[in-house]
Amino acid sequence: MGKETERKFLITGEFRHEKYICSKIKQAYISSVPDRTVRIRISENRGYITIKGGSDLSGMCRFEWEKEISVKEAEDLLLLCEPGIIEKTRYRIQKGKHTFEVDEFAGSNTGLIIAEIELADKDEEFEKPEWLGKEVTSDPRFYNSYLSKNPFSKW
Repeated sequence: MGKETERKFLITGEFRHEKYICSKIKQAYISSVPDRTVRIRISENRGYITIKGGSDLSGMCRFEWEKEISVKEAEDLLLLCEPGIIEKTRYRIQKGKHTFEVDEFAGSNTGLIIAEIELADKDEEFEKPEWLGKEVTSDPRFYNSYLSKNPFSKW
């Protein structure tokens, strides 16, 4: 169990030439209540269950617990999830000592591309690539749990 500290940004330029890992992700929520989300995810050949607590006022910090489960278990649990599947391609891009996870959404969220960076604490400095745009960390519309019910294409 631990605390997650991350910041989110929109993408304003081309980033794909910098990727070093790329994976497909499918996920949905057993619970999307903002104070406690329970997510089921399949990424490549791995399944995960993740529980997240509510964010602090900055939107940067919250409790997170994750456990790897079998793909079969994840597929079975996806059947119990609330309506709204998130599908995306995740690009991992190294910048200095940090890794950005850039998610390019598909389906009803096509057109949305968000970069996330995990930090040791709120004040940690990091190298900002030229394709990094407006920060949306504190905007709950950019949480995947929100996007599963309120797709970007309907904004």
